[in-house]
Amino acid sequence: MQNWIETFLEAMYAEQDASENTLKAYSADLKEFSDYLVKEKSDFLHANRNHIEGYLVSLDTRGMAQATRARRLSAVRQLYRFAFEEGWRENDPATQIRGPKKKRHLPKTLTEAEVDRLLEAAQQTGRANMDRLRNSCLMQLLYATGLRVTELVSLPVASVRGNPEMVLVRGKGDKERLVPLSPPAKMAIAAWLKPRDTAEDEAEAKGIQPSRFLFPSNGKLGHLTRIRFYTLVKEIAVVAGVSPETVTPHTLRHAFATHLLAGGADLRVIQMLLGHADVATTEIYTHVLDENLKTLVLKHHPLAED
Repeated sequence: MQNWIETFLEAMYAEQDASENTLKAYSADLKEFSDYLVKEKSDFLHANRNHIEGYLVSLDTRGMAQATRARRLSAVRQLYRFAFEEGWRENDPATQIRGPKKKRHLPKTLTEAEVDRLLEAAQQTGRANMDRLRNSCLMQLLYATGLRVTELVSLPVASVRGNPEMVLVRGKGDKERLVPLSPPAKMAIAAWLKPRDTAEDEAEAKGIQPSRFLFPSNGKLGHLTRIRFYTLVKEIAVVAGVSPETVTPHTLRHAFATHLLAGGADLRVIQMLLGHADVATTEIYTHVLDENLKTLVLKHHPLAED
């Protein structure tokens, strides 16, 4: 079964240019399904519809969320579709199985006042001045561009050299897009580049290869990790007096989109800036505004009281 998984993942990478995170998620989901089949004395080749439905029931019994169950069924479906097309199986046991419908949750966002407090707090968070300049640059860039976390932390330093008006971002599926930089973001980048370049020059003088990333790190990836940035955002939220439970890198991405839409930006433009393949994904932010307007009316309208 491991051979099936590895061959399937190789095909996803080669044919669909799937990201590393996507491949890891599929690998974990399919490994769990294979473990279930082993307990049922079966395998990918001999499993039938009852095995797959039994697996979904077991996930539900364990209290897994609908979205998680739907994602794992999707992994199983794609594996069997691939196996059928490759001739490994004569039939596809997953083709007619209907999974749980995903509940569409409105994304959590932040008010403009909360974002202002976070941006100000970033300038005060960090042991050394260099840390504070880096943190401020990270937060200004995130709110100014709405980048995904991986896109932000892995940003090449070459993309921001020369005080550009826009930054070229390589997103999901290796697709590139241009995102404008706000004046505060450009100032934060310029302020961060000075100590960053000085530190890199000192490292190079010691024989250490200079980093190609805007936010370098000594770790295996060579740049600040997603997990470290996640914890950093929580630390900044504490300093800002904003509940850390409501603040993640992704909520700042949501704030970027919601505040643009509230300011009158076209939905198609926001789709392009966020790097969404389908405008339907971007439309969720119109529902966020609808909910905010509804709350505003119910709170302040004189006839809204019971």
